[in-house]
Amino acid sequence: MNSQNLASYKIFYAVANAGNISKAAKELYISQPAISKSIQKLEENLGTRLFSRSSRGVTLTPEGELLYSHVKDAFETLNLGEEKLRRSIELGIGHLTIGVSSTLCKYLLLPYLKDFIKQYPYINISIDCRSTNQTLKLLDEDKIDIGLVGKPDMKHIIFYPLLEIEDIFVATRDYLANLKSRGVSQSHILESSTLMLLDKENMTRRHIDDYFIENQIHLQDSIEVSSMDLLIEFAKIGLGTACVIREFVRDELSAGTLIEIPLARPIPKREVGFAYNRSQKQSKALRSFIDFFENYKK
Repeated sequence: MNSQNLASYKIFYAVANAGNISKAAKELYISQPAISKSIQKLEENLGTRLFSRSSRGVTLTPEGELLYSHVKDAFETLNLGEEKLRRSIELGIGHLTIGVSSTLCKYLLLPYLKDFIKQYPYINISIDCRSTNQTLKLLDEDKIDIGLVGKPDMKHIIFYPLLEIEDIFVATRDYLANLKSRGVSQSHILESSTLMLLDKENMTRRHIDDYFIENQIHLQDSIEVSSMDLLIEFAKIGLGTACVIREFVRDELSAGTLIEIPLARPIPKREVGFAYNRSQKQSKALRSFIDFFENYKK
């Protein structure tokens, strides 16, 4: 659509709303003949009459009603966009980019975002779903504003902890019963299971690999997947023993859908929270988000 057509539709929209060419002319600050000429040209281009004219004004024809329904939606969308832009400029808070893994996004970030958006509806938010390691790299390069990550060992990254998480191993009752029937003792379940783990690019996997090394646990058979949700679902169908985060399978543990495998030495807990670059110039959007989560539910 060129600018001339857009101007014609704006005139059409104004006349349809006013029901009168003279009134529309006053609203648009253009002459009545110019409006009449524009409507006539639009009708010629579309090959149909859009208005019925009378001494009392103009009314839409059935074809005009059909066109008006679409033009109305278009101009209302434009007006809404202008209003959001105006409010954004007035508030000066702009845009926020958050880096987060798909797992932490689903289980931790969404509750924060739901309440944050209610308080700051005019901040535009982008979510960059990547692994924690990739998120930290983007933070280091100032390509995102803030990340939801496991606690990093980086002095230039400011970290605000949200909660501790605990990695555990789970399986179905039937899978564990099958291992027991094969003579596998409780202390050798991990070595004898098909272990389902996150891929090696994931920070959680590195944490688990360190645990295996420290406790001299040697894997016999393993499956690597890219997301925690898949690990949970694979465990629920009895495919093997999965390493998952306790906080994300509380319902399954409570219902008995999954059974936690006791460990002689529990896996050390980890902290997760929001992180941002100390040297990065903070936008008002980032400052608003930091203030929000620092006072969240306090």
